[in-house]
Amino acid sequence: MIEVDDRVGAGYDLALPEKIDALLTDREVELILTDNAEIAQLNREYRNVNKPTDVLSFPLEDVPFAPLGTIVISVDKVTEKAAELGHREEEELALLYLHGLLHLLGYDHECDEGQMREKEAEIIRMLGLPESLIERSA
Repeated sequence: MIEVDDRVGAGYDLALPEKIDALLTDREVELILTDNAEIAQLNREYRNVNKPTDVLSFPLEDVPFAPLGTIVISVDKVTEKAAELGHREEEELALLYLHGLLHLLGYDHECDEGQMREKEAEIIRMLGLPESLIERSA
């Protein structure tokens, strides 16, 4: 289940993130939709990177009945990337949500041997989504 905090009034249809959620976890996930200014502040504070990013993930401790964690997505980046790549904003949101959720589940494309890329590709094929974040940046 996704608990949404839409701080910018984006009003996205969350059908695709809900499908992704149902495929990968039975735990609650908080999704914060924000703008570039707020995500840049979080990126600076938690990753020491002084610029906006598209998605951040904050896992919580693995405690029974606790939420899995929080995914923060920049709506500004969703709009920008969807326009640049020629797909719907809801598809871009789904790709970012999938990427963030896999990080919450313990995957890490920066140090694994391709497991996150494989899992991302599997879900993308299953749902007919555009190319993944990992593939785009490779």
